[in-house]
Amino acid sequence: MKVLEKLGLGRKKSEGAPNIGEKKKKEQIEAENKRKVIYRVLIIFGFLGLILYASPDVIYQPVSSYSVGEPWRADDLTAPFTFSELKTEEELQDERDAIRSETPPVFHVNNAVRNESQDALDSMYRNLQPVIDAYVQWQRSKQSDDSAARNDSIRFVQEKNLSNVEFTDEAWNVLLENYANMRLNNGSQGRSVLNEIRTELDRVLTQIYNSGVLDIPKDDIETREITVRNLQERTERTIILNNTRDLYDAIEFAQNRIRNQFSADIARIALQITDQVLEPNWEYNEEATEAILSEQLDEISRTKGVVTSGEVIIRRGDIVTAERENKLRSLAEARASTATQFERFTRQGGEALIIIVVTILFLYYLFLYRKPIFNDISNFLMVFLILAALCVGSAIIYQFETLNMLVVPIAIAPIILTIIFDSRVGLMATITLAIITAVMHDNNFEYLVATITACSLGIFSVRDIKNRSQFFLSTPFIVFCSYMLVLGGFSLARYAGWTQFLDTTLAVAINSVFILFTYPLILIIEKLFRVTTDFTLLELSDTNRPLMKDLMTKAPGSFHHSLQVANLAEAAASAIEANALLCRVGAMYHDIGKMVKPSYFIENQQEGNDHDKLKAKMSALVIKAHVSDGEKMAKKNDLPQVVIDFIRTHHGTSLIRYFYDKAKKNSRDDSDVPEEDYRYDGPIPWTKEQGILLLADGVEAASRAMKNPTYNKLENLINRMVDDHISEGQLDACPLTFRHIQIIKETFLSILVGVYHSRVEYPEDDELKSKKVIKRHQDSSEPDIEARSEKQDPDRQNQHGEENSQVNKEEEEKQEDR
Repeated sequence: MKVLEKLGLGRKKSEGAPNIGEKKKKEQIEAENKRKVIYRVLIIFGFLGLILYASPDVIYQPVSSYSVGEPWRADDLTAPFTFSELKTEEELQDERDAIRSETPPVFHVNNAVRNESQDALDSMYRNLQPVIDAYVQWQRSKQSDDSAARNDSIRFVQEKNLSNVEFTDEAWNVLLENYANMRLNNGSQGRSVLNEIRTELDRVLTQIYNSGVLDIPKDDIETREITVRNLQERTERTIILNNTRDLYDAIEFAQNRIRNQFSADIARIALQITDQVLEPNWEYNEEATEAILSEQLDEISRTKGVVTSGEVIIRRGDIVTAERENKLRSLAEARASTATQFERFTRQGGEALIIIVVTILFLYYLFLYRKPIFNDISNFLMVFLILAALCVGSAIIYQFETLNMLVVPIAIAPIILTIIFDSRVGLMATITLAIITAVMHDNNFEYLVATITACSLGIFSVRDIKNRSQFFLSTPFIVFCSYMLVLGGFSLARYAGWTQFLDTTLAVAINSVFILFTYPLILIIEKLFRVTTDFTLLELSDTNRPLMKDLMTKAPGSFHHSLQVANLAEAAASAIEANALLCRVGAMYHDIGKMVKPSYFIENQQEGNDHDKLKAKMSALVIKAHVSDGEKMAKKNDLPQVVIDFIRTHHGTSLIRYFYDKAKKNSRDDSDVPEEDYRYDGPIPWTKEQGILLLADGVEAASRAMKNPTYNKLENLINRMVDDHISEGQLDACPLTFRHIQIIKETFLSILVGVYHSRVEYPEDDELKSKKVIKRHQDSSEPDIEARSEKQDPDRQNQHGEENSQVNKEEEEKQEDR
């Protein structure tokens, strides 16, 4: 039984009831993990569904690629079966244009317009009568009583304004004087001008409306005839366009009739009345016209002849003319239309299988090697949205025969993913995209090779981006050259002609121009998904930014310390292939919290020490506060979260040893000094870059406190400080390996040796040291005696070194903590 228990197969001992808080937290974590699984499944199914739906339905490609005007380089091609020859797009367009020019537009008779015109004429006459009466009364008053004439003139003006009749002043004068003369001279109304005009207008309007008035200009109608429908009478007739009138023609007809009946003055009044009451009564019906046109367009035959089985379509070496190219296209469509449901299912099922397998492989790569992307739903969604956008765009372009599929800038996706994440994610995205789009483009091998090559070189061009000009100038050019080299090689291999090569060049040039849109797309993605790219980090690395200027002004010592730490961290990150730019930016901002109380940090002190006035516990609180103050300041200034994490983790949960030891010395009982009060709040670093910053920060601070730094002293210092952080568990959450740690140590040492090069004494072999001791003895006696005695007495030398090492160690710890 004991053996089974040792092997872990025995009965487990009861561990008691679990903590309620831990149980609840565990349940929350499990629920969150389940939600993430569901989200990931939905994203993948949505991605695959969208791509498979957008994939073009290509069933049969009868021949290899060719170009019109170039020789046919494949074997002789004969018709495998009898099929109809399709009309070219130009022929079909000519037939469509002919039908549009011959199909008469449809007009509907609006019988209500005639009645409305009569009603408008009646209303105008009613409104004119009060004006005429007021004018006649005014003229009569002028002949008898001045006071009454004034009131009557006012009444006339009011009536004229209320009439809403639009006459010119000349027409008003003619009309009103006619009535005034008639009534004042004869004393009776008699026969008025308006009645004569009305009689003639009734005859003219009746004749015009009987023949119809079009509501659109005749010049806008392209056909020779029109169709007129009278829904009330249920009739339809076709009329020659020249026998109809539009509104302009109708007014001209009325003018001629009226001028023949009246004098010029009276005709002018009649014409102004006509302009206000005449309206078109034949209204264009666009819906009915389009219905007829659509029906006739649908009846157009797409074929123009027959190619019989066994007929030679083209022979090897023949020039691919437009006629032969049309037969090749007709063969492809005939084969596609006669394909069985099984053939369609087989073709589409095979393509779908390839797309699914490639997607699963990319997903598996993220799961194994890029867990931060796989576990973060926002990043996961972003990656597959970018891939889906390029795949769908490629599928849409493929639907248009006149567009070259190479115009789709597939390289945008891997370039964006490289800038946001890293080059390996970009490279895997390149392979995934290239295979999927090549399958969608009828398994185009040339396209596959060219896309992988161009995208891969585009990735390498932005792998270590330093400025915007590097992206705008080099990346599109590299992508263009890569495409052209590969496609040019394939063109030479199959003797493709210049026409096809020039078409390819134009498509690739457009593709390369589209690469320039990557930068604004990255800015949009940064805002939508809250990610930080190298472009943002490059902007933050500028020491002229307001936050850096404030740090330089308020805490100059901390500013210079941050720059030295940035140099150390950047070099170490580059050495282990971590994100050097991120490391540098995080190091530059990690101590911005010291601006709140700069004088409490030794690098900013000039005279005196403010900690001498404080108790050890209070000093520790002030020191710890610079982390939380820096985090608040970073959020206030909208720094990215990835930079804020550097501020939070750059001390981890390490002990502020100087003040902890000071508190213990001043306390009677060590239990009165809890260690937790003298530890930073953390959290500990969880990325390579954060771990590098923690090490660089401590090493740089301690090296500053070192007196007479030598190569050995710096090496011992770096080893001791790094080992201390490891033993305290500060790097437990970091993915740093022992190999990484060794490389980081060596990098720190080489840089610090360069910084203190004027004071560093390098290790020398015994023979060289011996010669130098003898020479110094010849020049002076006392120092050489001491040196020689230490050389001869190893115990004394070691003791002396240990004392110096202990003193330096205490000074370094004090400097680091402060």
